[in-house]
Amino acid sequence: MYLLGVDVGSSSVKAAVMKGENGEILGSSFFPKHEMRINSLQSGWAEQDPSEWWKNLKLAILDAISSSKISGKEIEAIGISYQMHGLILLDKDRRILRPTIIWCDSRATEIGRKAFHEIGEKKCMESLLNSPGNFTASKLKWVKDNEPEIYEKIHKVMVPGDYITMLLTGQISTTISGLSEGILWDFRNNKLSDLVMNYYGFSKDMLPELTGAFGIQGEVTKQVADELGLKPGVPVTYRAGDQPNNALSLNVLNPGDVAATAGTSGVVYGVSQEISYDPQSRINTFAHVNHTSERTRLGVLICINGTGILNSWMNKNIGNKSYSYDKMNEMAAEIPVGSEGISILPFGNGAERLFGNRNIGSQICGLNYNIHHQAHLFRAAQEGIVFSLRYGMDILKLTGVNLKVIRAGKANMFLSPIFRETLANITGATIELYNTDGAAGAARGAGIGSGYYASFSEAFEGLKKTDTIEPDPGMKNAVEEAWMEWQRNLKKFI
Repeated sequence: MYLLGVDVGSSSVKAAVMKGENGEILGSSFFPKHEMRINSLQSGWAEQDPSEWWKNLKLAILDAISSSKISGKEIEAIGISYQMHGLILLDKDRRILRPTIIWCDSRATEIGRKAFHEIGEKKCMESLLNSPGNFTASKLKWVKDNEPEIYEKIHKVMVPGDYITMLLTGQISTTISGLSEGILWDFRNNKLSDLVMNYYGFSKDMLPELTGAFGIQGEVTKQVADELGLKPGVPVTYRAGDQPNNALSLNVLNPGDVAATAGTSGVVYGVSQEISYDPQSRINTFAHVNHTSERTRLGVLICINGTGILNSWMNKNIGNKSYSYDKMNEMAAEIPVGSEGISILPFGNGAERLFGNRNIGSQICGLNYNIHHQAHLFRAAQEGIVFSLRYGMDILKLTGVNLKVIRAGKANMFLSPIFRETLANITGATIELYNTDGAAGAARGAGIGSGYYASFSEAFEGLKKTDTIEPDPGMKNAVEEAWMEWQRNLKKFI
């Protein structure tokens, strides 16, 4: 059986064709070959045109099928992964009413903070496991307050995965996981949150009907099938946000399992069976892909908005696009741990949950014009990203998440030896890297949702570990010293 997975990110759209019998990726692709544009009309805003996702999704699927050397008509199921928290608004004719307000947009921060206070912090945390924060519901309230003429035309409110599913199949639906990422799910009562809907004055008619993360969510229309070389009626059988899907791709499904990713943003994601929360609401808790009302499975995570995007910024603006990322890693490796006194705070991509939804900006501390050059900045950027993740992991530990082993796909920042070795040394955890990514995870999810795999364990028989990075005791003191200096600099800004 052949499975197709797509991963709709904010930088690119990826597609992968998988052979279900052994998990082999026969063909993969991504578009565009440069990063997709994020529009920022005002400071703190971040929007994208979802028609760009659709255009690049079609290109990626066609290219992945071509490179797989199979016919697209042999594909039996499709899985979708997508960037979380985006707000898509459609009118009754299914036309997009405005550009998508994406995950790193921080315009609704004050709206969420006010809701948290007025609804009641304890009440929010006990029911929603999060503050309304800057998530999808608060972004919708911003539209209601600031663009009433658009709000009045809304027929359906969607997150990106709902929209892509609709374009493929014509069906309009959402999932519990999708509602929870918008802070619209009541975990205590296992239903849509009346608390948030009533406070913000939203109509339930604006939300799509519920469907499961796994199972048939619609069948590809003839028009789309003809355009992509697929057979009409091939089912979409899996849908999840990028972080739950990344965890799925690494077989992180049970309490105690921990996954990490470091693309544009960086996330450490643990699975819990306890309905619990951080009283300060510095971490996020959403329904995991295998969460049900009978069997609690929650994704407890910390997110750093500015991770890979910092490395990309270094490439463009410090390296002037003259170096590949491999070359940047080589240059950084020539610099000692601690970057000879430079500390970089990577918080330059919107409001950070860890700091009460404040945007403290990115900072370069300790720069000395006489000794520091490009390579110092390249290394300090990677160390700063790792230290920001460590800062969040210390909070995760307070909620009982075990960090002895961290699983990740060998992609993005985890391609860098400096990054992964620093992460192992500063956390004391073993880092396990696997031959997977978001698109491959979505393909496996499609196999699970279609019933091709009899169990989760069967679905992951083809998952291969490619590297294991153990902490190096000889590096502990140097890394700890750099970590302490980084924390001293952070305290100046929080």
